Amino acid sequence: MTPEEIARLSLIASIEGGSEFWAREVKGSSAYTVVESLKSGFYLGGKHSADKITEQIRKLNLDQIQQELLASHCTFVTPESEDWPLQINDLLAPPFGLICRGETTILKSESISVVGSRNPTSYGVRIANEFASGFADRDWTVVSGGAYGIDTAAHKGALAAEGGTIVVLGSGVNQIYPAGNERLFREIEETGLLVSEVLPSVHALPVRFLIRNRIIAALSRGTLVIEAAYRSGSLRTAREAAQILRIVMATPGSISSPASEGCHRLIANREAELVSSVSDVMELVLPLDDARMPI
Repeated sequence: MTPEEIARLSLIASIEGGSEFWAREVKGSSAYTVVESLKSGFYLGGKHSADKITEQIRKLNLDQIQQELLASHCTFVTPESEDWPLQINDLLAPPFGLICRGETTILKSESISVVGSRNPTSYGVRIANEFASGFADRDWTVVSGGAYGIDTAAHKGALAAEGGTIVVLGSGVNQIYPAGNERLFREIEETGLLVSEVLPSVHALPVRFLIRNRIIAALSRGTLVIEAAYRSGSLRTAREAAQILRIVMATPGSISSPASEGCHRLIANREAELVSSVSDVMELVLPLDDARMPI
């Protein structure tokens, strides 16, 4: 690894993802400069006191961390890497790096994020599966979070159509969550990718699922919400997408279904485009000249 890559690995091991302050510090200089400044105590005692981070940085066993990546069959992708997805730089707090298991070249593919309820109706599961299969048929990668419900249906739809799919985890790649999707994740590794911004053995925490939503939004041309309750983590992903000028889309459901209240809210507030087919999505996310081509 280069000194910059090692520094980014150090930051991943010491700082929770999603920090706009530390992202600005790295962007303003380099990860290597930030890490060396932390080691020297530069950030101690000021407005952005980092005594705990400094202590953590100084204690790191980087050889052990690199061995963990190797033993976990992981690839560490950073802005220095050929496979780094440039679109993720649109985030105010891009990850310091991505710890990946699977086919990293898929990060450069055209993709659509599909998110939704963990407790979907049979209608929602069918729609997510059909949309994902349709995207895969058009050689678009499906990005989601690997949760039960809509996420799982989307990943399975992409696989069924022999397409690519990316799981953005809220844990390390060795700490599969939810555990019931372990077999699905192993299948995804064969042709797709597991992505995390924490070390392989880091456990899932509720806050990490909210933090990782920004990565789901940033990787894709647009985010499609299929069934979301009035208060839903999927709406957080939709907001993250809108903040970085990604297209937000939602499928309508029954007017009496609580499972679709979040989608109806997005559509009514003009925060999402109503879509009812894969062709609708393609017209929104493709450049104008490509959108006019038959699909």
